[in-house]
Amino acid sequence: MKEFIEFIAKALVDHPELVSVKEIEGEKTTVYELTVGEGDLGKVIGRGGQTARSMRTLLTAVSAKHGKRAVLEIVEPSPSSGTEGLSSR
Repeated sequence: MKEFIEFIAKALVDHPELVSVKEIEGEKTTVYELTVGEGDLGKVIGRGGQTARSMRTLLTAVSAKHGKRAVLEIVEPSPSSGTEGLSSR
């Protein structure tokens, strides 16, 4: 699942080397935190959030086949560290 999210995100952004996905396993739910380069955040969110919504829909469909629930969080990179920050939906 993690590789699936990375594949989609890397196809959308200008700097695929800055794409990272962190997987946080829970009992019934897995949270995937997607981080991209600062200039690429808008590309994975899309106009009106449509791209992010579509990625979440695909993730939900694939995870349902495995009997689990998955949540995609898009993490905004902070200017100081460049890797972590606020979550955006």
